[in-house]
Amino acid sequence: MIRVGIDVGGTGIQVGVVDENLNILSEASIPTCTSIPFSEQIHQIADCVKSAVRTSGYDMQHIISIGAGIPGIANISTGEIVKCPNMGWNHVPFREEFQKYFTNPVLIDNDANVAALAESVAGISAGTSSSVFITIGTGIGSGIIINGKIWNGFHGIGSELGHVILSLDGVPCTCGNHGCLERYCSATALIRMGREAVAMHPESAILQMAFGDPDNINARTVIDAARNHDQVAKKVYSHYISYLAQAIANVVNLIDPEVIVLGGGVSKAGSFLLDPLVNEYPKYVVYNDQPMPEIKLAVLGAKAGIIGAAMLE
Repeated sequence: MIRVGIDVGGTGIQVGVVDENLNILSEASIPTCTSIPFSEQIHQIADCVKSAVRTSGYDMQHIISIGAGIPGIANISTGEIVKCPNMGWNHVPFREEFQKYFTNPVLIDNDANVAALAESVAGISAGTSSSVFITIGTGIGSGIIINGKIWNGFHGIGSELGHVILSLDGVPCTCGNHGCLERYCSATALIRMGREAVAMHPESAILQMAFGDPDNINARTVIDAARNHDQVAKKVYSHYISYLAQAIANVVNLIDPEVIVLGGGVSKAGSFLLDPLVNEYPKYVVYNDQPMPEIKLAVLGAKAGIIGAAMLE
């Protein structure tokens, strides 16, 4: 039961060989190169897969399947990647092109979905039948697991929590809408809030920690300043927590999963993120006199993409 998982990223592509106990036996990687034709990109990824398999001590005849998690929309039935802006892919036949190099079954899905699957089989939500994974980074990614399976939606475009509209006339989003949840709950949102705050309050420790340059402010700057009791940063962070708590409550009101898992760069704040969220989100839940889903921090980190992709069926 040896499988291969591919984690396609905007800067690099990671490949791992995974055994039946969900251990990664070997890995290989290549930098992402979007300046070459799609067919050549797939050729490079295929060579990377072969390299990882050779290093593992197995050969391709031992591989049950090859799975790939991509940062975009995938048609899991046809193997077509509908849209993947980071790679410059639009309606490309990923499976068909990949099968020129392998006879093994090839499966694809969205990267947040495969990370959600990984946490549900090998991570913090293992043993549960329903969970929602939310990754908080440059944007907001999410994956839904129901009865141990990824929920893609009927057309394969489900689980886009980041583009649930929180405020109809709100902050413009890169998707073309206004007020999308990721404009308020992502690391990018926290940076924007921090920069807006220091424009009004240049005395804030946020600006001091950024060496006086607002362009140096990142999510960690705001979080660390709030942790150090800077009043401006604490106010910014409190607003941010409220938005994220509302997002989590929306998930609970709609799906009521057993557990919600938080990953991505902002989740590295640990208990400083988790504790206020756990305290605040129930007040936005309709039936908050009932048991609430637990909120936990993801544990697999960068390995989730490989493990989850390898476990696609």
